[in-house]
Amino acid sequence: MTGAEVLAVLMFVGFIGLIFTGFPIAWVLGGLAIVFTALAIIFEVDFQIPSGVDWYYTSVTVDRIWNTMENWVMVALPMFIFMGILLDRSGIARDLLTSFSRLLGPVRGGLAITVILIGVLLAATTGIIGASVVLLALLGLPVMLDAKYNPRLAAGTVCAVGTLGILIPPSIMLVVMADRMAMSVGDLFLGALFPGMMLGALYIAYLIGVGLLRPSEAPATPGEPITFDVIWDLIKAIVPAAFLILAVLGSIFFGYATPTEAAGVGAFGALLLALLKKALTIEILKDVLEETARTTAFIFGALIGAVAYTLVLRGLGGDELISRILLGLPFEGTGIIICILLATFLLGFFLDWLELTLIVLPLVSPVVVDLGFNPVWFTVLFAVCLQTSFLTPPVGFAIFYLKGVAPVGISLQMIYRGVFPFIVIQLIGLEIIFNWEAIVTWLPAQAYTAG
Repeated sequence: MTGAEVLAVLMFVGFIGLIFTGFPIAWVLGGLAIVFTALAIIFEVDFQIPSGVDWYYTSVTVDRIWNTMENWVMVALPMFIFMGILLDRSGIARDLLTSFSRLLGPVRGGLAITVILIGVLLAATTGIIGASVVLLALLGLPVMLDAKYNPRLAAGTVCAVGTLGILIPPSIMLVVMADRMAMSVGDLFLGALFPGMMLGALYIAYLIGVGLLRPSEAPATPGEPITFDVIWDLIKAIVPAAFLILAVLGSIFFGYATPTEAAGVGAFGALLLALLKKALTIEILKDVLEETARTTAFIFGALIGAVAYTLVLRGLGGDELISRILLGLPFEGTGIIICILLATFLLGFFLDWLELTLIVLPLVSPVVVDLGFNPVWFTVLFAVCLQTSFLTPPVGFAIFYLKGVAPVGISLQMIYRGVFPFIVIQLIGLEIIFNWEAIVTWLPAQAYTAG
């Protein structure tokens, strides 16, 4: 190995090690970039400098950071965050839970299925994992526990469906991935739609099976007769969420708006729905704007640090080193993809989706493209693999979100045991997507045909 490659390996190892200190990711990434640039200068290690650039770190990195902040795709990020947080405060999910439970409660496992359906709708309107898990935990978990559901099943259901927001568009993660991969956000949104819905359907199939095979764990609840009023209340609860989903995704699919413009439509739609529900006050709007600013600043800070980190790592030859290692594996292209996904799954036990998206995805994607695989298909596979990271210990953020608001008696060990079947289901879904690429590629192709 050359001196530059040794520094590249140490830079990656340093990143993995410093993540466990709990230091903010933006400062870890930016700080490592500065430290290893200094080490390269001290030990007279040459960067792989692009032609026409006199000073790699200051010139290229500053230019790239500026381009990242100027990217119109990233304008969608704060608007989608604003939309999700405002819907969280508007009470739409509460109305959905009440209406669905009246209809499905008498079915074995019906309350858990209700939580799944609401979680899918929340995922398609918010895209924020923490908000979905906390909201479903506060609304759905006490209802299931009161109905004598197995606490492990109830906790696992809430955690699993809450993570669908990372995959079902408009997903914040998909926006970040599109920026890192220099690909169309619309393609990723459309490509991830069917896989996300498929995972929701697999969750429902599992809960139906639990209700049939182990009815004591998911009992039916006494229900009222299905009348016109019950159905009408359900329709009134679904229409606002359906309107927002159609406004955002429909405008992209039919070519009326770019993803960035659709984010503006979604933010305006969320404001309109909150006004119609008379749920928008100055205090709520101020709280939503502050939370949006904090979340956006955190993500953009990490993005700036990641730009500096990856450019210095590539300057040291880190991307070429990773490419040689992957292409040197004794497998064909399919085997290399499996190795990448396996490594991503294992890293997800310890790293958050943001670190893996900002660092690992840009380093392995050139190898995937060189092997001739569809980048949208691979990125969706990567996203589904990252979804498991929210459920796997020790750094399963959905688990900690739930534990923070769970009723007394729901232990961390109970939640870990509850999410295990859903991790298996996610891996089954990953295998289905791996073997049937059309699940991802068909809808984007139809959009191009329609356009």
